[in-house]
Amino acid sequence: MSVALLWIVPPNKEASNSFGFLESIRDGNRALDSPWFIPRDQNLIFNGRPKKGRRQRCNSGSSGADLRYSYLGGSGLESRTNFPIFSSMVVNPTGEMAVSSEQKVYDVVLKQAALVKKQLRSSEELDVRPDIILPGTRSLLSEAYDRCGEVCAEYAKTFYLGTMLMTPERRRAIWAIYVWCRRTDELVDGPNASHITPTALDRWESRLEDLFQGRPFDMLDAALSDTVAKFPVDIQPFKDMIEGMRMDLRKSRYRNFDELYLYCYYVAGTVGLMSVPVMGIAPESQATTESVYNAALALGIANQLTNILRDVGEDARRGRIYLPQDELAQSGLSDEDIFMGRVTDKWRSFMKDQIKRARMFFDEAEKGITELSSASRWPVSCQGL
Repeated sequence: MSVALLWIVPPNKEASNSFGFLESIRDGNRALDSPWFIPRDQNLIFNGRPKKGRRQRCNSGSSGADLRYSYLGGSGLESRTNFPIFSSMVVNPTGEMAVSSEQKVYDVVLKQAALVKKQLRSSEELDVRPDIILPGTRSLLSEAYDRCGEVCAEYAKTFYLGTMLMTPERRRAIWAIYVWCRRTDELVDGPNASHITPTALDRWESRLEDLFQGRPFDMLDAALSDTVAKFPVDIQPFKDMIEGMRMDLRKSRYRNFDELYLYCYYVAGTVGLMSVPVMGIAPESQATTESVYNAALALGIANQLTNILRDVGEDARRGRIYLPQDELAQSGLSDEDIFMGRVTDKWRSFMKDQIKRARMFFDEAEKGITELSSASRWPVSCQGL
């Protein structure tokens, strides 16, 4: 899952050297108890020195390419792989036509863009509302942000260095978003994952709603609560990320890329939507707000697809296969091939097409860096391009 705004050029390795059974480790610091979300490692909250853990799964950011029209109706991208990118309509089990996952996600993009357009000024800097500080709280809030920065520095070192080039307000806000995403990811993929139930995720979502209403549960929540009070950040992408955690609890196979795309949006694309209001769009940009959000979404999808291909072996050991079942079958591959770790010409051919798809998303996302606010352009570009 993505918790950072990184512009990453897709790997240049040949597919034959990119087999997914790698010993790489998924990110996440899911150290929360399932019933009440009190970390067993109390240091994570109270002294800002978290235990070492796995690095974050993928990173996403904001850019300015309008992806929707590349996907809906096709744009020739499909011809570059043996598998389709999307279809705008899909057939449900009853035989009726239904709106695709891509269209559902685009509806969220439109909502986020509309919210930002209503709240942003035409100046280069975002309209960051001044702190409203109650007596005795300034030092606590500063400490909360500092601890978010420490978590970021511990688990996402390269990303953390990039944030140091941002303005102080943006830097602290991105730290707060990162930490919330990391804690959310940790719920279903961390040391306490076996204790997590749908009810526990419902409680986590209720806690999210509280912090958006200015009622944080702990110091790390307080940093995010302050961030969403300053920037035009909407709650929907955060809720959608929690929905991705619910999906991990109930689903271990994906019939087609439409289903997988929705999962990638939930666990990674959402981070781009969370971050665009903080990173800002350049006043001189000719790109539409919707296209900037679409490009941020594309980068999240690209990173998640890359991590899926990287972590095939690790996921298989957990009984999970994050690859489109119909495309595996089309390539003459089965779940047993995945679980047995068979490296064949069929597998290599399949992986080449999967890698091409991920690179297409990277290509689209990469175009939009110039649409960012000048205060964010340099730190973002330094982290990958």
